[in-house]
Amino acid sequence: MPHAPRRRSPRLTGRGRLALLTAGLLAAVAVAAAVVLLRPDDGETPRDLGSLTVPEGRRATQVYTLADQALGLEAGTTRQAAKDTRLALPAAADGNPEGYLFPATYPLDESTTPATLLAFMADTADERFRQAGLDAGARRLGLSAYEAVTLASIVQAEADTPADMGKVARVIHNRLDQDRALEMDSTLNYALGRTSLDTTPIGNPGEQALRAALDPPAGDWLYFVTVRPGDTRFSEDYAEHRSHVEEFNRERAAGGGD
Repeated sequence: MPHAPRRRSPRLTGRGRLALLTAGLLAAVAVAAAVVLLRPDDGETPRDLGSLTVPEGRRATQVYTLADQALGLEAGTTRQAAKDTRLALPAAADGNPEGYLFPATYPLDESTTPATLLAFMADTADERFRQAGLDAGARRLGLSAYEAVTLASIVQAEADTPADMGKVARVIHNRLDQDRALEMDSTLNYALGRTSLDTTPIGNPGEQALRAALDPPAGDWLYFVTVRPGDTRFSEDYAEHRSHVEEFNRERAAGGGD
């Protein structure tokens, strides 16, 4: 009895093998997608809690309050975390993060703690200050990096507008060069008769204030007063400065002392 001819398995062309492989991959992806869609939330992705914006010039105590509110924590929680957390700060700061809680907008989620948030702020300050050339700029001015941040914090507090920052920085440099007290409302230097930057930063400066502190414009100004919002008068002569102060006082009196 003759044998039936053996059936030969069909052989796929290169194009056929590619089509079969593609179909298999698509099927596998579809199954995987179905598993993901059907799998209940396992909690591995922290829930987004929005963000925290730290405005320029805010003091550390104000940042702590903002963080407590944003994270829904009891008042004082972030302040305590600042004491208990080892942050990336210069040795001169002696553990005080004032000046190094960089003003920016920080994302928050359920995994965010006061400690991680403060560390993120300090790390951001370190990165942004390096980008601004803090170390080299401070050396060029004969200051330590910490003194330069202190100066920038005064600039941030004293300048009425960003455009005034450079001139304010120049006034500070000129007064220091002449061994004069700073005589600025934002510091204790006047009351203490200090003529140096041997104080801590008085707030958290932004990058623009730091750049102004490191590279102020040339000028002989020794005095300034903001007569009205947007109108700051800089002068090198005390008599001229007194006339500006008198105008400021008249403006203040006319406004009811506000």
